[in-house]
Amino acid sequence: MTPSDRPFAKLIARLNLPCPVTFTPNNRFIWSDEDFNSWASKRKHLIMEDFYREGRQRFDILMVGNQPAGGRWNFDRENRKPPKGKLTIPEALWFEPDAITTDVINLLNSEAFKSSHEYWQVQPFRWGVTRQQALQVLEFFVQNRLSDFGPYQDAMVSGEQTMWHAMLSPYLNLGLLHPLEVVEAAQQAYYQNENQWELSSVEGFIRQVLGWREYMHGIYIYMGEDYPERNWFNHTHPLPDFYWTGETQMNCLHQILMQVKEIGYAHHIQRLMVLNNFGLIAGISPQELEDWFHAAFIDAYDWVMQTNVIGMGQFADGGAIASKPYAASANYINNMSDYCKHCVYNPRSRTGDKACPFNFFYWDFLARHYDKLKSNHRMSLILRNLERIPPEELQQMRQLAAAWHEAQ
Repeated sequence: MTPSDRPFAKLIARLNLPCPVTFTPNNRFIWSDEDFNSWASKRKHLIMEDFYREGRQRFDILMVGNQPAGGRWNFDRENRKPPKGKLTIPEALWFEPDAITTDVINLLNSEAFKSSHEYWQVQPFRWGVTRQQALQVLEFFVQNRLSDFGPYQDAMVSGEQTMWHAMLSPYLNLGLLHPLEVVEAAQQAYYQNENQWELSSVEGFIRQVLGWREYMHGIYIYMGEDYPERNWFNHTHPLPDFYWTGETQMNCLHQILMQVKEIGYAHHIQRLMVLNNFGLIAGISPQELEDWFHAAFIDAYDWVMQTNVIGMGQFADGGAIASKPYAASANYINNMSDYCKHCVYNPRSRTGDKACPFNFFYWDFLARHYDKLKSNHRMSLILRNLERIPPEELQQMRQLAAAWHEAQ
């Protein structure tokens, strides 16, 4: 089968095999490479929302005739609730290791391999490894999490590793599930429970699979081989050691990094608005950050990490994917999580001993790249806020940012 990732395809091409090699089409995705290229080649701007709407129509998902169910294509506005009050979050579905998985764990724990996995927590390993288990996770999500998935899909809570998320990305990327069967299972469940379920939850989930996942893979194919080396902001700071150790006083990063070490997973807002956001505003090398993501996550592939880190997370492609950088101060994290309540830093402080690094790095990032960002109309409001900051305070924040890097 044609590999999803270019490096693997090149490896196969370099093999000196005494037989012809025939590649069959890759079946990990809903859109074929040719169909995506045809869609993209006709457009000046590759906007994910446009692609998503065409996918809905092409594959007849949540459609009533030629109109979207509920009269709207996108219910994202309903799906951004902060985690206020007491939330009753359903447990995740995990598995005990089977015989083969146990053999692999024992091999990794042997003297021959111990030094090769100092980062990862090998045990307990609770992910599914078979098609049957993957189908059980899909059924569990549809029955127990999908109906309430939408409102808090961007929320982050200490000790809650998965919230209402589907946990399907490893199984999709491995090929244990096909994305269209996942989308159709969600759609069927909605129509069976239409009177009880909010469309916003189901549409929000389907958008992640039929929209985001398919779009990111298509971008990977369409952009070409130079894409992973892009660095629009010319960020060159090395990746901080705490990405590997989890040892940092920034509680949001500590919580998420320790979670990734344990289960190899974090949900999309943890990845984008904490792990990627910090790398972006602190000026970390996009390539070093992408290498870490690729190594650390159980669902990592070349195609998914390149587009999500180099493009969406780091804006290193200059806006080929995202219309603006996903940069945010501590205010966003404080609003969408409970992490800041248990942190030594003050999420409202921009200067001083208790200033949150997300704050001074955020404003330093905007000041460093003001000339590049001022032509982006989506950055106009925030740049006006930057201009209102007293020069003395901005200078203090920039000094804190420089001092932080010097101390690393």
